[in-house]
Amino acid sequence: MGFEGYNAEENRSLQNLYERIDVMESRIQDADSLGREKPVVTANRETPSPAQGPVSAFKQGRRATYFALFGTLLISLGVTAFVLGALLGVLRIAVGDPGWLLRFNEFIVWYSALPVVAGILSIAYDILFTVRIKRTAKKVRFDEIASTDVTVVLTAYNDELSIYHAVKDFAASPYVKRVVVISNNSSDRTMDEASRAGAIVFDETKQGYGACVYRALMEGCRFEDTELVLLCEGDMTFRASDIPKFLAYAPHADIVNGTRIVEQLQEASTQISTFIHYGNLAVGKLLEMKYLGEATLSDVGTTYKLCRKDALTRLMPHLDTDVNLEFNPHLLEQAIRQGLSVVECPITFHPRVGVSKGGNISNKVAVRVGLRMIFGIVLGWKRIK
Repeated sequence: MGFEGYNAEENRSLQNLYERIDVMESRIQDADSLGREKPVVTANRETPSPAQGPVSAFKQGRRATYFALFGTLLISLGVTAFVLGALLGVLRIAVGDPGWLLRFNEFIVWYSALPVVAGILSIAYDILFTVRIKRTAKKVRFDEIASTDVTVVLTAYNDELSIYHAVKDFAASPYVKRVVVISNNSSDRTMDEASRAGAIVFDETKQGYGACVYRALMEGCRFEDTELVLLCEGDMTFRASDIPKFLAYAPHADIVNGTRIVEQLQEASTQISTFIHYGNLAVGKLLEMKYLGEATLSDVGTTYKLCRKDALTRLMPHLDTDVNLEFNPHLLEQAIRQGLSVVECPITFHPRVGVSKGGNISNKVAVRVGLRMIFGIVLGWKRIK
């Protein structure tokens, strides 16, 4: 086949180009028939779907850094063993320094260094051979938001004292299109108060924080006039005044996760005790170690987050509503695994109106929830249900 107005060399180039386009169209038809993501057709190259191979998946940021994760656990084990050995030394002297206890004490102290060294080497491996490659492929994302209108979805459980004020606070923001409240089998007047404040109200009958958050995100995605869903709680611990900060980060991410771990942005007498503050930070860093090079995480327990609706449609099928108070780190990990971009945004944190019913009731409850989060991160979320 010849093309009028071109010389022989130009004809050959055009012929090759059209042949390549024919091949790509054939691949698109195959993708349609198999239900796979389509490749992108351009005049001079082929861009494969992110799911077409391990190299692409690696570049898309889905590879977990397990050496770094378990290296962190090994270092923690070694340091804990050393501290226990030091305390045992005090006890040993107090009971007369028997020889058998001395030998046991020396064994613990000396060999506590082994997991520390092994942990450092494991972390170094991932930094040198995994993170370094990820960093060479990264670039700053800037996807302009077509509209800054947001649908706010608030979770609530027996929050009759706060939900009215929370709805009014968010509804007054110029960025908020509507406020949706998801009650989780509340036995008080939560739903009545939310309706009185002007919210769209639903009741999620499956008990549990995870089920309530999932229902909230699902309802937020139903509205076609907003592309952003803002997830929050209805207990007045979070405020609508932080919305502009979320929107400032929105072009850079699929999910903007609020972080309460900023001392200057925490009011006194909040649920975040000193123990919970640093415990939350530690769990966040543990999840970060599992996905080094993917996200910086300091708060994996906060509900307050801004999500792109198209990202939620990819994420929702991978969320497990049977995960309860540990649902937020579960959500963040699944987002990272699906190649979604997660960026943190510092937010203010205020005293709760009403009685706390979540993982911040006390340090004792926080320890139990924190351990379950750690087990979920290390062993998998199905094991904690």
